[in-house]
Amino acid sequence: MYRFLIVVEKANGNYSAYSPDLPGCIATGKTREEVTRNMHEAIEMHVRGLLEDNLPIPEPHSFAEYIAVSL
Repeated sequence: MYRFLIVVEKANGNYSAYSPDLPGCIATGKTREEVTRNMHEAIEMHVRGLLEDNLPIPEPHSFAEYIAVSL
């Protein structure tokens, strides 16, 4: 099993997502749930393509944290 971080961003009227560890692997959707589902499918297709082409699967190195700032 592979686990990849995805970043979801609110755009004008929809959402977009990408994975920092899989350059070029992106998805969009009208809701957060839809973009997450679409990104899951995009990552599966991306990884399958790498395997079919006998290319290495990138090791996930990205992580995310929230930083709280008191002003």
